[in-house]
Amino acid sequence: MIHSGLIEASARDGAKSSAEIRNLTTRHEMDELRLLFEGVGFYKPEGYYERCLEEQAEGRRIIYGANLDGVLVGYCMLNWKPKYHFFRKFGIPEIQDLNVVPIYRRKGVAKALIANCEQVAKGRGHEQMGIGVGLLSDYGPAQRLYARLGYIPDGCGVTYDRNPVVHGEFRPIDDDLCLMMVKDI
Repeated sequence: MIHSGLIEASARDGAKSSAEIRNLTTRHEMDELRLLFEGVGFYKPEGYYERCLEEQAEGRRIIYGANLDGVLVGYCMLNWKPKYHFFRKFGIPEIQDLNVVPIYRRKGVAKALIANCEQVAKGRGHEQMGIGVGLLSDYGPAQRLYARLGYIPDGCGVTYDRNPVVHGEFRPIDDDLCLMMVKDI
């Protein structure tokens, strides 16, 4: 089952917003998404969105878009077969690539996307949800949001490209350096 519908979320200032969450299934929608985020300086590798559509067709992930007032403003992916070993081992789905256009942040959109993914995973019998967050200060708002929503570190330490970083190992400080988090749903 692919979930779609209105999810009401409270923005940090207490204002309510109703984000329409829908499954993105076409190349046209992926092109719209790519252009939207390239317009605000977020670039993905060539063919990224097409690969995501292929994985969705294979049942490996679901791509969700969030609309406010009919305008696409964000998206995320619910990955049923994450790369991260801990999540794979315990059958924990992972919310990935959660992005909201900067001018639409703090309106409850990310919260609505997360709530949608949790609801879908719970409907499929999962008891936990996973999410990763970057360690750079750029990710500070996401780090705080995930903690407020009940996500806690999984206890396995820092990862780089979803692989554990061991003591004394050197890794670039970039978007692939993450803390993986879990939540009971």
